[in-house]
Amino acid sequence: MTDLGVSLSLLAGIVLLSEVSRWTAVKLFAKSGYCQYVLEIISTFQLCACTHELKLLGEVGRVELQIGLTLTYLISVVHALTFHGAICNPSGTLESVYRRGLTGKCAVARIVCQFLAAVVARCVVPYVWALGLSDLHVRHKLFGFKCISPINAPLLKATAVELGCAFAVHSVATHMQKVDDKYKIHAIAAVITTVVYAGGSMTGAVFNPALAFSTQFPCSGNTFIEYSLVYWLGPVLGMAGSVLLFDKVIPAVSGKSIYRKDLSYNAVNEKKKK
Repeated sequence: MTDLGVSLSLLAGIVLLSEVSRWTAVKLFAKSGYCQYVLEIISTFQLCACTHELKLLGEVGRVELQIGLTLTYLISVVHALTFHGAICNPSGTLESVYRRGLTGKCAVARIVCQFLAAVVARCVVPYVWALGLSDLHVRHKLFGFKCISPINAPLLKATAVELGCAFAVHSVATHMQKVDDKYKIHAIAAVITTVVYAGGSMTGAVFNPALAFSTQFPCSGNTFIEYSLVYWLGPVLGMAGSVLLFDKVIPAVSGKSIYRKDLSYNAVNEKKKK
């Protein structure tokens, strides 16, 4: 319980520091076109750093499943409330290009920011663990901060798991665009928690290429190509499958458009930027 308390305090500290940084960035860059990219870096760093700590709790701390899922749900809600329009997910950024919410140039810049933040988080978090704030951190330090590949299934099955997780999250997010934020945030957090429960034992259920690059790629047990197949190709195909099904297949069969690509997405996007 002491280790859990320290980890919760650390998570709160990461979120607080990130929120102060976002507030400062808005003040400094509000009148420039760089603010969205700075927010993308800060928010993606928050996502990755928090996930590193949660991953440590689950794999090394061996917290109970119920506690792990509760923390996953709560931190997902916190991220949604604090990201201020940052996407923090390359596959989500690509979807924004398709829905004409972002230009290709802007999307590439955001993706670069996301991977940059992922690398920074991967480099910074071990220094925090090295402080030995808890017995959990001390034990992890003794083992050189090493981690073992979370892929516990054949590669094709693992890729399918990440594809399915991404498909579920993107599909729910698409259908929740017109729902009030106070309901949408909790609905998406619940779906994320569900897919983590369903696929976590096989791949970790990351469904975010930048987040996986920060938390999963450094682990031993698989090659870069294998990680890329599971954690990059899987989520992108899952997003594409969601778009194809709900924007093309179902409307063609039913004659009704579930999601108005040009208008609905831009309306939500503009609302977030205000």
